Amino acid sequence: MTGFACVFFTDGENRPVQLRATYCRTHPWQFPGGTMDHGERPWQTAQRECREETGINVEGPPRLLASVFGLPGGGWPFSTSGCVFDGGRLTDEQIRSIALDPDEHDAVRVLPLEEWQPLMPRQDFARLEAVMTARLTGIAAYFDSWNWGDS
Repeated sequence: MTGFACVFFTDGENRPVQLRATYCRTHPWQFPGGTMDHGERPWQTAQRECREETGINVEGPPRLLASVFGLPGGGWPFSTSGCVFDGGRLTDEQIRSIALDPDEHDAVRVLPLEEWQPLMPRQDFARLEAVMTARLTGIAAYFDSWNWGDS
């Protein structure tokens, strides 16, 4: 099993902010985040990955929005378990200043929730909906149907 952690942002109008991955066509739109390094805690991973992928330093305390579990598949040989943390709302200036790592991402988009649906595989959109609901209700989500092999 591998662990990951990521950060969920919205803009001032509560629209999700996502990055387009250059390395994964099956899951193109993602939150800033990635795989945990050896000896690293989930919040540390989320902070490090967010800084590396966007240039944004996320401050604490951490607020968990969702626990996500996935089975292996689609070329990924391990189950995954991860945490999605709340990064808050970004200003338009912060969004414009996002510095992408071109080896990982080539675009940033901010869209109303419903406009994400046609751009994402079914389970990716379901995860986005669960995270957004957790943000709006203050109740963390348990999402156990995000699998690498599903589309």
